[in-house]
Amino acid sequence: MTGSPVLVITALGDVTADLVLSELYGRGVPAVRLDPAVDFPEPARMSVRVGEASFTGDLTTASRYVSLSAVRSVYWRRPTPYGDPRQSESPQQRFALEQSRAGYTGTLTALSEVLHVNHPIQNRAADHKLAQLGTAARLGLSVPETLITNVPQDAREFAADHGTVIYKPVHGVHLTGEDGRNRTIWVRPVHADELDDSIALCPHLFQACVPKIADIRLAAVGDKLFATRIDTAGDHVDWRQDQRLITCSPLPIPYAVREAVEHFLRAFGLTFGAFDFALDGNGRWWFLECNPNGQWAFVNEPTIRAIASALADILQKGVPA
Repeated sequence: MTGSPVLVITALGDVTADLVLSELYGRGVPAVRLDPAVDFPEPARMSVRVGEASFTGDLTTASRYVSLSAVRSVYWRRPTPYGDPRQSESPQQRFALEQSRAGYTGTLTALSEVLHVNHPIQNRAADHKLAQLGTAARLGLSVPETLITNVPQDAREFAADHGTVIYKPVHGVHLTGEDGRNRTIWVRPVHADELDDSIALCPHLFQACVPKIADIRLAAVGDKLFATRIDTAGDHVDWRQDQRLITCSPLPIPYAVREAVEHFLRAFGLTFGAFDFALDGNGRWWFLECNPNGQWAFVNEPTIRAIASALADILQKGVPA
């Protein structure tokens, strides 16, 4: 392949990545899509050589050849996880999976002097709720009072003090049901009398309920920010539960929020982040969380195009922050 390519690390069928790839192709920027857990060891191949002050290698997919030293940027989206949690693995299979994760994905994360959007290490570091909430509060964003606990009595007292509180997992997780389909634990309101001693099994996150009139999804691409107001028909606390019920519209961003979001990205070493806020009746933005690899392809069409263009701009430039 001629020119310096963009590597797009994601699973087949990722429509969000498709939008960015289409934008890059339209500009004549070479781009290679790769899903390491699926594409290796066939049809993809990779060899890497490390020596004094050098890191060189070759990557071949079913249709492309890439010199790793020529890569200009890497767009980390949502590659297929290694292994199937529904199936038992022999020691040999587990060995091969762990070597593949460390070898294939590890090599791609080791590419230096290129832009990563975002580097997986930064994604993991930024994905901790408590670190997010503490950073957001330090930067001046409004943060609902929050309790993370495995002490049942503390949880009950917190809920009693606030009336209705919001429960959410400390970390998002998909659970596989007996039918093989993924199940999601949604954000939901809870009361003190619902909280039993099973809370002691692991940490749980409870948050004071914000009297919101709408939700906000803010996509940040470097210093370009795009806010979308999300109105939900019905009483779902978590708008993701049924996106057929939502209406999206562009929203101006207050200066203080814009400034705090830009500082938040820098604090965690991120180039991209999808921020969730609750909007109350007084126009106050309440920070809920930041997904460093969150979705944005569901909002209104002009904003989708603008975000895809902003991501293509930064990947095309390929200069690390």
